[in-house]
Amino acid sequence: MFLQTEGLPSSEVSAPPEPQRCVIVVDAALPPGKASNAAAVIAFTLGQRHSHLVGAQVLDKDGTAHPGLIPIGIPILKATDGQLIELRQKALTHCDVVDFPVQGQATTDYAAFLKAVSILPGDSLRFLAVGLVGAKKRVGKLVGGFSLFS
Repeated sequence: MFLQTEGLPSSEVSAPPEPQRCVIVVDAALPPGKASNAAAVIAFTLGQRHSHLVGAQVLDKDGTAHPGLIPIGIPILKATDGQLIELRQKALTHCDVVDFPVQGQATTDYAAFLKAVSILPGDSLRFLAVGLVGAKKRVGKLVGGFSLFS
């Protein structure tokens, strides 16, 4: 239920220079509930880091305002755990990356999660999901071989 963020500092992700794409890739072996949790946690952080991706509020016929949604969508794709590691590594130099280490679903105690991750070298981390935001063409090239999670 927790995650670690990497990539561009949030101060550098406030204004998109070109059309953006947002994608979340989850471990294909996860059951639907755990995959949904991982995608939701990553989406929440991506929304905070990229508020420019949230569309204008929606008004219904009665004039009631509803919060804006992301107009570009967020496909949820699937990959193997090895592919997630490779994708994350490739994406770090081109995109803002939010990753969800496996330790995030091993506890509901955030301090325990932080400790569990802090004792591991970065190259030994495994991920349940990776979220990317970046230039549309670049992100497309990175995730072009992955299919939708189902």
